[in-house]
Amino acid sequence: MANIVGDGVLIYFGYPAAHEDDAERAVRSGLDDRLEALRAALMALGDDVAKDTAERHQVTVMFSDLVGSTALSARLDPEDLREVIAAYQRCVAETVRRFGGFVAKYMGDGVLIYFGYPQAHEDDAERAVRAGLAVIDAVAALRASEPLQVRIGAATGLVVVGDLVGSGEAQERGIVGETPNLAARLQGIAEPNTVVIAEATRNLLGNLFELRDLGPKELKGIAGPVRAFAALRASSVESRFEAMHAGGLTALVGREEELELLMRRWASQERRGPGRAAIR
Repeated sequence: MANIVGDGVLIYFGYPAAHEDDAERAVRSGLDDRLEALRAALMALGDDVAKDTAERHQVTVMFSDLVGSTALSARLDPEDLREVIAAYQRCVAETVRRFGGFVAKYMGDGVLIYFGYPQAHEDDAERAVRAGLAVIDAVAALRASEPLQVRIGAATGLVVVGDLVGSGEAQERGIVGETPNLAARLQGIAEPNTVVIAEATRNLLGNLFELRDLGPKELKGIAGPVRAFAALRASSVESRFEAMHAGGLTALVGREEELELLMRRWASQERRGPGRAAIR
């Protein structure tokens, strides 16, 4: 069984059909003509993908990863580990959906989430960060044999999204662009129970969150250093408008006559009692 993951192919031997020599089959698969058959199948899939309609979107991509899952797999029975990961995945999915996030894919102990596709909001970057902070609290509250922690990375940018890739149960909507790779790399440098975001995401947040500048980071597969930020908590600003306009409003220039008229109308309406408005 094959599953397409970005520009790679994940292949299972032993599921859904098990054989006593699955390990041998896995080794031999790279040596015989099955590899050529796989190439042909991928080329056929490419023809199908070309028929699907893809669109450009600005999306905030989030990766959530369970900390210490490799160590857990060494200590727990596979069935117990399955229950832990399933509970973690449900917790992440339920939490991000409250903020408008779309769970695109489960990848073992990782979850890939889109904000901005298939439904876009003007505050998708903010929703992603709020969701990330909420995921940390929700996962920590899960009942498990030991405390669970997550690492979260998020990045915002233009992507091509909507192509159908894979086939059968493995079919999904693909997303192409640097943004998913950047989000994955940021998740990789995050400390446990931390949300790390890219500079493009930070620029859309104003003063809505308390952030720690992590400085430029060299990330594998990303050209040049990338400035990263850790989202600590929501800020204490009184309103979202205030947070998004921390530098103050732009002064009106050359509108003295209009301002004078507006103030006269406002004074006139104020004298007439409550429930009035002046609009210019």
